Amino acid sequence: MSDLPIIAVTLGDPVGVGPEITLKTLAEPESLQMAHGVAVGDAIVLERLVRHLGLHLEVNPIATVADARFTTGVIDILNLGVVREDLPWGEVNPTAGAAAVGAIEVAARLALAGEVDAVVTAPLSTEAIRAAGFQHLGQTEMLGELTGSTRYNTMFWVSGLKIFFATRHLSLREAIDRITRENIEYAIREAYTALQVFGTEKPRLAVAALNPHGGEGGKFGDEEITVIAPAVAAARAAGLDVIGPLPADSVFHQGIQGLFDGVLALYHDQGHIASKTYDFEGTVSVTVGLPILRTSVDHGTEFDIAGTGRASHGTMVAAFKAAANLAPYARKLPSIYPPGR
Repeated sequence: MSDLPIIAVTLGDPVGVGPEITLKTLAEPESLQMAHGVAVGDAIVLERLVRHLGLHLEVNPIATVADARFTTGVIDILNLGVVREDLPWGEVNPTAGAAAVGAIEVAARLALAGEVDAVVTAPLSTEAIRAAGFQHLGQTEMLGELTGSTRYNTMFWVSGLKIFFATRHLSLREAIDRITRENIEYAIREAYTALQVFGTEKPRLAVAALNPHGGEGGKFGDEEITVIAPAVAAARAAGLDVIGPLPADSVFHQGIQGLFDGVLALYHDQGHIASKTYDFEGTVSVTVGLPILRTSVDHGTEFDIAGTGRASHGTMVAAFKAAANLAPYARKLPSIYPPGR
């Protein structure tokens, strides 16, 4: 067997676009050159899709990674056996939810055991997994629980720039309340260390401002003066190459132009809008803080086009490529988060 990394790719929700974009990605010649990919889910789902779309591919159900053939035209899939009949496309279904959770569980175990080098996840439906009796907010939270991780975060990778988030799944009002000097100082160290772990020896990190025009010297809010600037100053005093706060309407553009290796966004949409507007299909989500490497597409199940053959797999190819490129750094992952939180 070659020395290419082995990547487990979950199907996500079986009745969403996950199976289609997984199938297309693993069949791509470019993917085959980057890594060995093995799907995780239910073979019946891919077999139906191959027939439905008229694809010239062979689905190869396997019990262990060692059984994979990794051959052109063959899609190896670790067969879970959760789905036993054809399910309606694009509808919330508890069986589909259970299958999506099962795929995450199996992929995480494989990564923890070192049988695969990374995990790439397709989108799932939180409504479906709750219908199946699970209460997780999403795949990241599931992986955190499965790997025993107490703190984890999201890193976006787009056109060479890595974007981090001081806050994530909170209302905007609550996110602003969480923007304290202590939290920003920690988020800066967290992002800086992640950049180092993922191969940037001397990172250059920028911190976005919260208010329009960076607050205009306090006219539009004083968080830049009272919270963010002191946190940046503390990081610089500790020897980190950090700059900010910089106005959010320009800092991401500057990062894409190569002035910075990373940008710390202060809330969810601040970073999401910037990256997805620039390159929606090329934006890859990387979960940092886990002891395993996980990348993901950053879109939903797209139930409205599930099973039609119209789903674009560009985001999945980008996630697969990112996993292949980051695989050499996987052994360093437990060191991403600084102590004390």
